[in-house]
Amino acid sequence: MLISKKLNDTLNAQVGNELGASMQYLHIAAYFDAMSLSNFAQFFFMQAQEENEHAMKLLHFILETGSPLQIPAIPQQVATFSSAEEAVGAALHWEKEVTKQIYNLMDIAVADKDYISQRFLDWFVSEQLEEVSSMDNLLNLVKLAGEKNLLMLDGRVMGLRGPQAGAPSAE
Repeated sequence: MLISKKLNDTLNAQVGNELGASMQYLHIAAYFDAMSLSNFAQFFFMQAQEENEHAMKLLHFILETGSPLQIPAIPQQVATFSSAEEAVGAALHWEKEVTKQIYNLMDIAVADKDYISQRFLDWFVSEQLEEVSSMDNLLNLVKLAGEKNLLMLDGRVMGLRGPQAGAPSAE
């Protein structure tokens, strides 16, 4: 095994966390789909897919290090929301939690002097800046627009996703 048991256990837990995030984003996408806000729904369907990809990236890393894979049970996610602000707020809260989880993984890798894992985890650290930033921007826009004006905002939602958060559009 190239990684410590502690890091292996925490990486396994993170695979579950990422899969749970994917499921949560599916619920949020369904909420917006039911409101006929197709771009909001598509944004969160894409987020769900991205979280699944993160889980797979972690899973393959665990396997590549010769460590045992043990995906934990995934708790039930929130399935209903009373407002768009609540739904997007839940997404932002989740991304902040994931950031703490990734930092914890990095702390373990640093303490273990595990440079392979640190390099691998660097990507996730950078990714969290994009994730938190885009959710924070979306929540601010939802608050500014208000529930009655979400349809006007729906056309702008996909612009929040890009190769880099905050990068100017090539359009």
